[in-house]
Amino acid sequence: MIFYFSGCGNSRYMAETLAHHLHDTLTFIPEAARAGRYEYTLASYESLGFVFPIYSWAPPKLVLDFVKQLQLAAKPSYVYFVCTCGDNCGLTEKVFRKAVEGKGWTLSACFSVQMPETYIGMKNFKLDTKENAQRKIAKAEDTMNRLMPRLANKEVFSEMVKGSLAWLKTYLVNPGFNRSATDDSKYRSTEACIHCGQCVEVCPLKNITLEDGRPRWQGHCTMCMACYHHCPVNAIQYGKATEGKGQYFLEDRRQQNI
Repeated sequence: MIFYFSGCGNSRYMAETLAHHLHDTLTFIPEAARAGRYEYTLASYESLGFVFPIYSWAPPKLVLDFVKQLQLAAKPSYVYFVCTCGDNCGLTEKVFRKAVEGKGWTLSACFSVQMPETYIGMKNFKLDTKENAQRKIAKAEDTMNRLMPRLANKEVFSEMVKGSLAWLKTYLVNPGFNRSATDDSKYRSTEACIHCGQCVEVCPLKNITLEDGRPRWQGHCTMCMACYHHCPVNAIQYGKATEGKGQYFLEDRRQQNI
């Protein structure tokens, strides 16, 4: 059983790859949360996996909230997570381990995978070049091929790229991100908007509605930036931070860089 969250496709790709090779089932966390599906039956031989992107050097709050509410009929014997990040992931392992132990479970394995950048909601954040994005994806596939057999064998291991100043980033910067950087009031659509509703469709939290054919954000954003990156005419902007920065999303296991 694998629970996953993804906005721009990086973590979805990892989750789909895992599910295929481990012959496991996938559940999209936002859909399960919207339906109030928190109770699951897990056989003693099944693994419990989580796949998610790193948001400001920690797991997304919605993932941690889901773990907190998740109810299993029996204690899982093997729990793991795989996270995607642009560069490094701080003390994500420590944060997620605490969440798992809070359920009375034991975290057995985890690893991080570098994937192309998606967050450009601040002035100095930018996308990878097309060449760097392709290199990251190729390396990520090598990492998955190397480590998936270890998950299949239920080995205990950890391969996380923490990066520098990990404690500062995870425990000081991340709370600030969750408090203020997920404010969707800065989103806007330009006159280039073609009223297609693609932003409504791709928002994992269903946080966008169309009013007079234009997107309106409803104040429940996780800042995955799926709406921005999937807009077919690049009509969505986040303040001035995203202007001129291009778009990225991973679809059908192919990198798209506009």
